[in-house]
Order: sequence, then C-alpha cells, then structure tokens
Amino acid sequence: MKKNTGPKKFLFEKRNYRFLFLAIFVISVGFILMTGGGSKDPNYFNEEIFNFRRIRIAPTLILIGFGIAMYSILTREIRKK
Repeated sequence: MKKNTGPKKFLFEKRNYRFLFLAIFVISVGFILMTGGGSKDPNYFNEEIFNFRRIRIAPTLILIGFGIAMYSILTREIRKK
C-alpha cells in the first residue's frame, strides 16, 4: 500500500525551465546558422561551406546552448523562508 505524501511537485522550478527553453532556442539557432553552403552540382566545390559563420559562430552558439542546458539542470532555486 502506498502512502499519500501530498501534492506532486515538478522536478525543476520555473526558473530552470526558462533556462532550458533558452538553451533549446540557442542550440536551434546554432544549427540553423550551420546550414547551407552546399552545391547542387557534385563536380563543383563551393568554398562558401568554410565561411566564418559556419566554422566559428554556429558551433560556439551550440556549445553555449549546451552550457546553458547544463546550468539549468544543475542549479536549484534557493527559497527564502
């Protein structure tokens, strides 16, 4: 027989979910910035694939997004009584 321990609580607080959604948004923007630069002709190599946006900015945004996600999971809100 299970004991009723009271109302069910969420695993995270509202603040944690906000940071998690922010992380998902930043990661999505990073992947969107990484797209494109291909060529429709397989015999032609497009140098556009190696531009600064795809090589530096997009992976940096993705790593920042993963960092925000880790922060949102590992932090707890301090409640003042």
